Amino acid sequence: MPLAIAITGPGGPEAMKAVDLPVTEPGPGQARIRQSISGVNFVDIYVRSGLYPLPPGQSVLGFEGAGVVEALGPGVNDLKVGDRVAYIGHPLGSYAEVRTLSATRLVKLPDGVSERVAGSTMLRGLTAQMVLQKAYPVKAGEWVLVHAGAGGLGQLVTRLAKRLGANVIATVGSEAKAGFAYEAGADVVLLHTSEDWVEETRRIADRRGVHLAVDGIGGTMLSQTFAAVRPFGMVASLGQAAGPIPPIQIEELTAPRAIGLSRPSVLTYANDPELYRQGTTALMAALQDGLINPIGAEYELKDAARAHADLEAGRTTASVVLTM
Repeated sequence: MPLAIAITGPGGPEAMKAVDLPVTEPGPGQARIRQSISGVNFVDIYVRSGLYPLPPGQSVLGFEGAGVVEALGPGVNDLKVGDRVAYIGHPLGSYAEVRTLSATRLVKLPDGVSERVAGSTMLRGLTAQMVLQKAYPVKAGEWVLVHAGAGGLGQLVTRLAKRLGANVIATVGSEAKAGFAYEAGADVVLLHTSEDWVEETRRIADRRGVHLAVDGIGGTMLSQTFAAVRPFGMVASLGQAAGPIPPIQIEELTAPRAIGLSRPSVLTYANDPELYRQGTTALMAALQDGLINPIGAEYELKDAARAHADLEAGRTTASVVLTM
């Protein structure tokens, strides 16, 4: 039977176990795919650890993947057996060799876009689009601050922001990671461990601060980030890799700062049919046009626990994937 990685309750990487899942026949409106790749993202860690509750009746982790359609249920007319597809969103279950899900979630891959690239780009790519076009529509010449600029999401936000003509300041946790952020197109890379990174960010960004700050670090970083944003700019809080975010007083955002704070959810974005169609169409076009999403670490499906441990400890750069 096909292999999958499941959990029975919250815990560390050791809570992840390899299980055999029965092959199910697709019902009305469903498709079964034979997967070749699954992306590994911090949201998977949040689910595994219990920060985000595991949905009732679900145990297999993973929100994005890609593969080939091998069976179709009644009423599916837009796909055929043999189509290469990718997806993101509920229900969980991408850490599996085979899975059955709603055909409406599946996006056919255009020529020149591999399963390997698409299956590791859907979640981060849609997140980047959501932030740059929905949370704060970035214009050419504006300044964007990207934390964790060497990570998978940070690199994609940087690359897409540069395609919009923005200027990008990236922060990283060590000198060793700076090169990855520069390679993604960042104009300036700063160490967020430096005491003066906020002041330096403001100085570089017209001595006023950035228009948009993208923070997936969380912890105490978010409150520091507020000071790097110019009046009427926006902070997009996307996660908390460094730990829980302390309570925020609304006064921290008001005068003289006068900034906005957004906590956008890519899963909510992907669950809107029209936004999902628009976002995935634009993402596939960008990938065809040369958008790069490098894979920094690759693990076999059975080694998913090690992938989680390495991602959580900051030992990876770029995208992290499981192969089947």
